[in-house]
Amino acid sequence: MKVFSLNRNDPQRPPNYSIDYAAVLNNAQHQAVFHSGGPALIIAGAGTGKTRTLVYRVARLIESGVAPQQIVLLTFTRKSAKDMLERASELLDGRCRQVRGGTFHSYCHSILQEHAESLGFRKGFTVLDADDAADIIQYYRSELDVAKKDSLFPKKNTLLTIFSACVNRRESLESLIESRYPHFKPHLDHIRLIQTHFQSHKREQNQMDFDDLLTHTLELLTEHESVRMATSADIRHLMIDEFQDTNALQVELAECLSSVHRTLFAVGDDAQSIYGFRGADHRHIMEFPTRFPGAVTITLEENYRSVQPVLNVANRLLTQAKQAYPKELKALKGMGDLPGIVKAPTQEDQSRFISQMILNLREQGISLDQTAVLFRNSRDSFDLELALNSRGIPYVKYGGTKLTEAAHVKDVLAHFKVVVNPADGVSWNRVLGLIEGIGPKTSRDFFEWMRTKGFDFDHGAQFPAGSTYKTQVLSLISLLSDLKTKNYPTHEAFKHVVDYYTPLCRKRYDDHEKRLQDLEVLHDMSRSFRSMSRMITELSLDPLDATAVDVVGMENLEQPLVLSTIHSAKGLEWSVVFVMQCLDGVLPSSYAVDDEAQLDEELRLMYVATTRAKEYLFFTYPAIAHSAGGEFFTKPSRFLSVMDETMLEPWILVEEPENLLPPPQLES
Repeated sequence: MKVFSLNRNDPQRPPNYSIDYAAVLNNAQHQAVFHSGGPALIIAGAGTGKTRTLVYRVARLIESGVAPQQIVLLTFTRKSAKDMLERASELLDGRCRQVRGGTFHSYCHSILQEHAESLGFRKGFTVLDADDAADIIQYYRSELDVAKKDSLFPKKNTLLTIFSACVNRRESLESLIESRYPHFKPHLDHIRLIQTHFQSHKREQNQMDFDDLLTHTLELLTEHESVRMATSADIRHLMIDEFQDTNALQVELAECLSSVHRTLFAVGDDAQSIYGFRGADHRHIMEFPTRFPGAVTITLEENYRSVQPVLNVANRLLTQAKQAYPKELKALKGMGDLPGIVKAPTQEDQSRFISQMILNLREQGISLDQTAVLFRNSRDSFDLELALNSRGIPYVKYGGTKLTEAAHVKDVLAHFKVVVNPADGVSWNRVLGLIEGIGPKTSRDFFEWMRTKGFDFDHGAQFPAGSTYKTQVLSLISLLSDLKTKNYPTHEAFKHVVDYYTPLCRKRYDDHEKRLQDLEVLHDMSRSFRSMSRMITELSLDPLDATAVDVVGMENLEQPLVLSTIHSAKGLEWSVVFVMQCLDGVLPSSYAVDDEAQLDEELRLMYVATTRAKEYLFFTYPAIAHSAGGEFFTKPSRFLSVMDETMLEPWILVEEPENLLPPPQLES
């Protein structure tokens, strides 16, 4: 099959643009926005207007006559894609909202919805979240005698991580165990057996997990040439944000999706590739020019975020990288204070300095929410949290439970999953487990009964249930049957499920009032979904964050200080940033110092932390630290020790004199 692209515009008559792109973009951004003719890699240094470049490119393509439906913008969060398209619409017009955008997983889901039957799945497959996938693995894990007898056999979440890594790294189970989990080598045969059962189970129950969305789409595009050609031909321009975070599967998908028009426009920063533990591979962005022949590379270096002294530290960090694209960040904001490097006598003194300095800066007009304390590991902030609490400084720590991962929300959504996909054994187990008196065995028996009856809800009422829970089973079946047959609007269906679930919630949870608040929020949100199927799919692919169970009542306080791991802080910015525990063995991690590739990733982690600061930056570390063996003298991070006082200003901490009263007057 050959494809020929027809130009929408007369080449003799250039488009009459409504936006003055030259006036609002710098030279490198303008070059990127107007790139045409083949793949392009945009190396966007931290704070250099990456999002701005993508937004203006979307507007420029549409102004040039490209149909918005033929532009696909892939990001790593659905919110990012939505925000970009909203900004493009404000620049141009509503056509920008017709651009197809979203995450890799959501875009692959849309392809599979149309073609899943070509892969042997039935229509209406459901998406498993990580907890549900782990529960399936646990079922087969518990069937093995070795799992019962050997306490060192990997737990369910470890097995899920291993299976996911095999998929995202495109690596065999044997190779992965050999290289990353050698202590599990004696259990390889049993782990492989669980993996086989896990894959078979999902197919039998018409389910896919997040990894399957990518693997099955790639399988579809590589094994069905007509589908690949039609899908790729319909994408005139493929744009991918944060390309440095792609895994092996996503790069192969990018090749397939851009195979007809070869107009892949990838934006990213090799210096911010910090998610190797999730399967992202720094080599993908480094090998882009080789993998996509004829690619143009454009580097954005003008920084709109930080003062130059902060960028000088960032630039010096990058000179230590073994493999990186050359770049020199230049501040448009001009000069500012030198970043400080603060050597505290002890960890307690480090926490005292940070908390006191935060209060001092607050007195100077820098609000708490414009200040962040970043760290390598979540545990690094425990001592600081005590100091903040003692001074009454409110803070929020990034990395809590997502709303859609909370037990009470999963309980409610499981009812909808059963209706949409009655073969979903995990969800049946969850809704039946809410009924007092039903345990795992009865739940399995009920599921098998329903399977033999073709999952007809009417037959569910005939299940020979025990007298203690017969009435509740009938109530459940009546609810599910109504949801299936009465075609309620989604928000009405949601209300019916919550009404059924509320007394169960009150019995199961002491904090049921907070949990019911969450369900009220979800009930309001359910109005925006066209169907039950769409609701559970979108909430699975793009989990919501805050849950009332985890929210501290701070209504009467100012917006809190931010505590965050560096990984969670990527993409954010604050006026003031403290990077604490800058020790060799912490940042970089002791596990990385003997591996060049891992050490480079730790360096990039320090770079990400540094470039979050707009005005003020402090690196802190204790001279003496504690371990199980007692106290020991520390070494500052090797990444900072190469910098002199022209780049980092040393701070000395001294104790305030105890007696500040004036000396007594001598009597005459």
